Amino acid sequence: MSVTTAGLAPAPTEHLLDDVRLAVLTKGAPARWFLEPRPDGTDVLDVHADDDLEIRLSVPLGDAVGFWHPDAGWKRTVVADWAGHARVSLVQGAVAGCLYDSAGASMLAFAALDSVPETTIRFGVSEENKTFVVHLHVPAGRSPYKIAFARRQPSVAAAMRVLRRGLGEGQAEVPEGARLPVYSTWYGFSQAVEDAAVAAEARLAAELGCGVIILDDGWQELGNGRGYQGVGDWRPDTTKFPDFAGHVARVRGYGLKYLAWVAPLLLGPEAECYAELSPYAPQPGWTPGAQVLDPRRPEVRAHVVDLCVRLVADYGLDGLKIDFLDQAMVYAGRPGRDGDIPDVGTAMQLMLSDLVAAVEAVRPGALIELRQPYVGPGMAPFGSMLRADDCPADAVANRVRTIDVGLLNVRGAVHADMLMWDPAAPAHSAARQLIGALHAVPQISARLGELTDEHRRMVAFWLRRWQELRPLLLDGEVEPGRPDELYPVVSAALGDECVISVTSDRVVPVGAFRKVTVVNGTSSGRLVLDVAGDDLSVSETRAADGSMIVATAGTLRPGLCSLDVPPSGLAVLEVRS
Repeated sequence: MSVTTAGLAPAPTEHLLDDVRLAVLTKGAPARWFLEPRPDGTDVLDVHADDDLEIRLSVPLGDAVGFWHPDAGWKRTVVADWAGHARVSLVQGAVAGCLYDSAGASMLAFAALDSVPETTIRFGVSEENKTFVVHLHVPAGRSPYKIAFARRQPSVAAAMRVLRRGLGEGQAEVPEGARLPVYSTWYGFSQAVEDAAVAAEARLAAELGCGVIILDDGWQELGNGRGYQGVGDWRPDTTKFPDFAGHVARVRGYGLKYLAWVAPLLLGPEAECYAELSPYAPQPGWTPGAQVLDPRRPEVRAHVVDLCVRLVADYGLDGLKIDFLDQAMVYAGRPGRDGDIPDVGTAMQLMLSDLVAAVEAVRPGALIELRQPYVGPGMAPFGSMLRADDCPADAVANRVRTIDVGLLNVRGAVHADMLMWDPAAPAHSAARQLIGALHAVPQISARLGELTDEHRRMVAFWLRRWQELRPLLLDGEVEPGRPDELYPVVSAALGDECVISVTSDRVVPVGAFRKVTVVNGTSSGRLVLDVAGDDLSVSETRAADGSMIVATAGTLRPGLCSLDVPPSGLAVLEVRS
């Protein structure tokens, strides 16, 4: 692939929609395309071609300031076209993106309807043409290839809502368990998990309002040390869990759903099954010490399905946290060796379809957690819990990643990465971790039995308040602002109620709602609000640990107002009846 689009042969373009122009190229017979307006508000580009396909989109630079896409990470400005590059598949991002201007309005918003094939994307500023370009390279055999577009919208979130309607038709509802707070063992225990300690933490987690526990790495044989030399057999370590099924049953008796961590594509040389499976794992992944099973092999797909069903059936689990599926991309573009499917995405789609069907047959309503970067629309049938990538103690990253996942989420509950903090830090510092995860399902990963009384009150308060606000936070209309600004003010509205989380010192617009909860994620004890609509009375103000500061504190008139709210605290504003 060319280092820059300037190195490609020019091609005539045609008007597509708004200011977007299109060129479609193939090596063989010319491609045919048409644009179809849909009732869901999208316009779908339908491209027919018999060969490999190149789709070029271009937009005048105008006032463009940023380009969001599922794998943007921290690079979300208008990069040069020699810097913007991604290789995506079912388990690595998605063919989707949104170019936006300084007001946050969309200039180009698109998402492919086919999330499966290995597709390369070049994007960025064309220095020679003074345009922003997106070039897609799609392998042969995916015709007709369809891309949904959203016409200009006032925000990136509004554009992505239009696209999600087009992508999410026919998806089943997720189980209620996917929408409940989680206790995870990872940051609290690392791999030093064992029966009694985990059960004790589970009981405390249930009392605090968690509905799910995830037993992470370390429960399995050879599950010690940060390498993966021993993975592959997936049998409980009987020194840690003498009766794993009995342990699971006991914890489930506390009212918790129980999930266990598994990385079914990884294979370590110390595993008993290594000799049998190693011919199907020729490539190492980026996880130290392990090879990666090639899902293009039917033997691998059968092994993974059988493994996951065995874990759920033998130990009475409610589901699985399935990790490192993106490792399959080490085989992208490589010739298959005795595989029956050449494309990684297609192989993973078949494997996951069989896996979910088989697990559901054993445990109807099973919970499956997936993790960035494999949480795109194509994974919607397979995962009910879509988690942000690892970001220990990084509230900013958790906020950004959960919002990013939500922008393209067509099914499933978005989950924050597990929450950890310094146990010696003040409660308002620790509470920032929960505020960073506010607009997603929280996963607590502190050692609850070792928390100070103040920290325990803080966790209990925020979990309780999150449960009360859950309909708005998970089902409301979310407006997070510009992606390049890292979402410093995020609002979620449903009906006549709104929740606003503020993590930067800036003027906060407050719309005309009956009830508004304002969360102060800054280090300041003051927020500046721009109130619209009716007068608002301050019905309560609380500190980070939930303690009441003021039961009622006057009235906020329309316009600019200063409101005292403790760091990591909140205020509830209501229209006077």
